Amino acid sequence: MDREPHEKYPPIEPYDQGMLDVGDGNLVHWEVCGNPDGKPALVVHGGPGSGCGAHTRQYFDPDRYRVVLFDQRGCGRSTPHASDPAADMRHNTTAHLIADMERLRVRLGIEKWLLYGGSWGSTLILAYAEEHPERVSEIVIPAVTTTRRSEIDWLYRGVGKIFPEAWDLFRAGVPEAAGDGGLVAAGDGGLVAAYARRMESPDAAVRAKATADWCAWEDAVLSQETYSGPPPYSGRPGRAQQALVRICSHYFSHGAWLEEGQLIRNAGRLAGIPGVLVHGRFDLGGPLITAWELAKAWPDAELTVIDGAGHLGGPATTRAVLEALDRFAAR
Repeated sequence: MDREPHEKYPPIEPYDQGMLDVGDGNLVHWEVCGNPDGKPALVVHGGPGSGCGAHTRQYFDPDRYRVVLFDQRGCGRSTPHASDPAADMRHNTTAHLIADMERLRVRLGIEKWLLYGGSWGSTLILAYAEEHPERVSEIVIPAVTTTRRSEIDWLYRGVGKIFPEAWDLFRAGVPEAAGDGGLVAAGDGGLVAAYARRMESPDAAVRAKATADWCAWEDAVLSQETYSGPPPYSGRPGRAQQALVRICSHYFSHGAWLEEGQLIRNAGRLAGIPGVLVHGRFDLGGPLITAWELAKAWPDAELTVIDGAGHLGGPATTRAVLEALDRFAAR
């Protein structure tokens, strides 16, 4: 396809899509685009609870890739939607999402697939790949996270040292949280857990206020980055915002149901799987140290640090991701 190496591919539409029954009353939306006979690749979106976006399709050469996208439980076009207070969150955990990915792989008749995704998507990719390494051909991650409690603590408390005005407002949104909003030591009294409880309130006004406060804080963390369009969090449609905040606070208040540090500790299970990690040096939401530690523990990973970039990336991040995916398309 005739394009510059740094340019994304033209927009494409799915040639197949459906709703996968994953049990517990949940239906997961999936779609496939590109070449039906191409190299299988799975896009794993962030959030958790962001839903998959059409723009992500454009990272893949449509002549060489068979690209699968899906909306994780409770968000996007999957049902029930987490913005509905009646949606049961007990069946929405990291283990459930890993099982959903396996069901989808089997449903589509794929033996192995490349995994692509960043931020929370990075955590879910690593958790899946360490459990099913035989099903993964390659991994490409922009913006590495492993959702350690120390990473959650940084995002919802530590980085407040850089944005104290915004953090004071975020903290004030849950005055019932213990102490200074601690996450690990305070347990159920912590700030993120307090937001999670508010997102379960039967009072729509309480949920709406918690959603607005959470999104304002997330936008503050990204406020030094360059992006076009509305704010990344508060600019989302209301229903999508509520689902995102409910799912995020649910996962992060439980440490994503992962043992502290397990994804880096078990990175040896990824031996033999080529990986490309792309991370902005000035990612305030997910500091570079996590990507650095993962690259040291994963023998087949290459880490590219993008100077001047943050969590949302930019032209240099896009170029590095496209180069990796184009290279892996030939394997």
